[in-house]
Amino acid sequence: QVQLVESGGGLVQAGGSLRLSCAASGSTFSFRTIGWYRQAPGKQRELVAAISSGGSTNYADSVKGRFTISRDNAKNTVYLQMNSLKPEDTALYSCRLDTRAFNSYWGQGTQVTVSS
Repeated sequence: QVQLVESGGGLVQAGGSLRLSCAASGSTFSFRTIGWYRQAPGKQRELVAAISSGGSTNYADSVKGRFTISRDNAKNTVYLQMNSLKPEDTALYSCRLDTRAFNSYWGQGTQVTVSS
């Protein structure tokens, strides 16, 4: 089993920054990818950024150049540094861990609200 706990969300003005954290515990050694997803009210959940066990990263076009995903293996934590935030970045941000056995685990999410 894997447990994921997100933190770091909050209210920020447009142009500001936040750093989200996704702390993993349990059987995390066999992870394949860890991704940050977001869902705004009335919209479908979308992938924001992901990082593989090998360190490869990918980003949604809407956040390229503004968001950076990284990980600290010693702390079993994945971060999402979000800069130049826009009101359209407002959403519930959740992390998901995909294992090599193709199981997926979700955290509870952390709310990000960007005011204009």
